[in-house]
Amino acid sequence: MKTWHKVAIGVGGAATIAIIVAISINQANKGVVTVQTAKVAKQDSLVSQVTASGEIKPTTFTNISAQGFGRITEILVREGDHVKKGDKLLLQDNVQANADVQAQSAAITSGESGVQAAEASYNAARSDLSMQEAKLDNDRGQGLYKDGLIPKQDFDQRKTTYDAAVATVEASRARMLAQKAQLDQVRSQLQQGKAVLVRQQDVLSKTTYYSPIDGIVSYLPVRMGEYAVPGIQNATGSFVMTLSDMSTVTSEVKVDETDIVNVKIGQDADVTIDAVPGKVFKGKVTEIGSQAVLRTSGLATTQTTTSNQEAKDFKVVVTLESPPDNLRPGLSTTAKIKTAERKNVVAIPIQALAVRSRKDLEEAAKGAKKDGSVTLAAPPPASTGDPKKDEVQGVFVVSGKKAVFRPVETGISGVTDIEITKGIDPGDEIVVGSYKALRTLKPTATVKVDNSAPKKTDEESK
Repeated sequence: MKTWHKVAIGVGGAATIAIIVAISINQANKGVVTVQTAKVAKQDSLVSQVTASGEIKPTTFTNISAQGFGRITEILVREGDHVKKGDKLLLQDNVQANADVQAQSAAITSGESGVQAAEASYNAARSDLSMQEAKLDNDRGQGLYKDGLIPKQDFDQRKTTYDAAVATVEASRARMLAQKAQLDQVRSQLQQGKAVLVRQQDVLSKTTYYSPIDGIVSYLPVRMGEYAVPGIQNATGSFVMTLSDMSTVTSEVKVDETDIVNVKIGQDADVTIDAVPGKVFKGKVTEIGSQAVLRTSGLATTQTTTSNQEAKDFKVVVTLESPPDNLRPGLSTTAKIKTAERKNVVAIPIQALAVRSRKDLEEAAKGAKKDGSVTLAAPPPASTGDPKKDEVQGVFVVSGKKAVFRPVETGISGVTDIEITKGIDPGDEIVVGSYKALRTLKPTATVKVDNSAPKKTDEESK
């Protein structure tokens, strides 16, 4: 036999053996899933938190709008200035208002003189009335003194005098009433004039703007020479400036509707501010909004007339305990609110938690019982009225070369881990990856454990 015949036979035999070995390995690994695993262990502490973003806002702030129509003649503050309550902020043209006050003050002075004159006339009328009544009393006294002993002629004369005195008294009384009515009228006019003066003084006072709070000028959009226009009915007036009291600072954030049920008043929060990198500020939840707000428009759901499935948020206010002095309203901020904490708990990575249908688990339990390769407990019975009664959550525990699905009960969730209250024990080896394997893994699948670090692709290594 020639040499090349021997070489050909040898190569052919080696190829045949290689094919047989490859087929054997492929058959042996058929249905085997490569997974990553980890040991279940207890954690000293597991914290559940809600993360939300928003902006810095002072607890107390005021938006000052135009108080009256007029040109701005002087601005006494600048943006960022600290002001005290009562400090002057801005001056507005007051020539017309000042003239109105002076004219009305002169009218008040004239009215007061008129009142004095009317009072003098009234007092004079009262004096005349008193003199006539005294004369009448004297005439009656004379008649009683004589007691009918006088002649008829004298009696008639005295009666005539009496009637004249009565008429004089009635005339004096009518004149007094007229003087009193005139006095009341003049007094009413004086009071009306004083009310008009108060209004004119109020208009004049509104040409000078004063600070209603202690704080800083956080926004100043107007310039000297511009005209300020007050609001009328539904039309908003000119916006002058915003004052903010930065002694108490809050982080106002928007919490997703799925997380708001876990947020409570008094919970601790860690707040970070984009403008102050590398620092975490402590705070507490002091206010929770009760009205949902649409995420895109910012409108409350009660302000919309149509129903939709748009994502909604709730306002949550976190008050900072020790805010820095250089904070300004509107700075972007993120709050991590601690909603729950557990000590010494069994926890696993969140991605290790899997969900399987109840039907698949029941069939897998029957199949495992028949071949006896592994013991797989039947899934727990579904509770009445449970909308997820056809699904069971659990983890895959590695037993030998099998991944056994074990139902579990969960507690709070942290950033990367979730608490397991029932179903597995510390030391159990569970499947934690890959995502594809966990998504498709059968309840009794044969697995191959490979916990080596994944290889980077050429693009990832660049």
